Amino acid sequence: MVGGLVAGRGVLSLQARAARAVVGKPLGEDAHRADGLWKKKYGDPIELLVLGDSIAAGLGAEDPGATFGAQLAKRLAKKARRSVRLHVAARVGAETSQLRAQLAGLPAGYRPDVAVVVVGGNDVTHRVRVSESRRHLGEAVRTLRERGIPVVVGTCPDLGALSVLQQPLRALAGVSSRQLAAAQREVVTELGGLAVSLADVVGPFFVTRPDEMFAVDRFHPSGAGYRRTAKAVLPSVLVALSLAEELPHGHHGPLTRSS
Repeated sequence: MVGGLVAGRGVLSLQARAARAVVGKPLGEDAHRADGLWKKKYGDPIELLVLGDSIAAGLGAEDPGATFGAQLAKRLAKKARRSVRLHVAARVGAETSQLRAQLAGLPAGYRPDVAVVVVGGNDVTHRVRVSESRRHLGEAVRTLRERGIPVVVGTCPDLGALSVLQQPLRALAGVSSRQLAAAQREVVTELGGLAVSLADVVGPFFVTRPDEMFAVDRFHPSGAGYRRTAKAVLPSVLVALSLAEELPHGHHGPLTRSS
């Protein structure tokens, strides 16, 4: 029994190391920088902050305009009829614990109109405890809310949908990522933020159209994947900015409205 458990852990560790050796390598370690003013013609810019990991940073996009932040900025601008000034503080490889540093690194006096966070995948692959990830996300959301900044969090995608991961690591990653997503949704809405269940609202597209939705490493989204993800997150961003009232399926509003 004990020998089987040890052997099982050994297999998982080997598979995890193999996955980390492959994932992202064809893409390098730097995402395209998309910071700046999008849809300048509208004027009166909305300040959009994006925090989190490689998905938030847009690794895998073919050009700056195809990153998650840029796609979200352009869609928001069209809906609001205002330009959007984007600042991406997200970093490739970031775990939830690094959100604090991302916030600390913001320019002095900077105050966005809305902050969007996508994080969690690296916590799963590095086997960070769900309770620890939840605590770090709660700290970041609380910091933003205390500054009066609306927060939208895209919860951890379902890593069980990643064909690049071998079994049984793939199944374990699926369970762990769903557990983390549930904990993220809970803490975000408790603290007055909005949560978008990416596994529900965009996950099916990655399952049924992997060649289109994934980049060459089969882990990070392609430009098409980021367009779909930005479209999925947009409704909560509009509600956060009081530009809409209704939240579709997979979007979860705040349980409290305290700032």
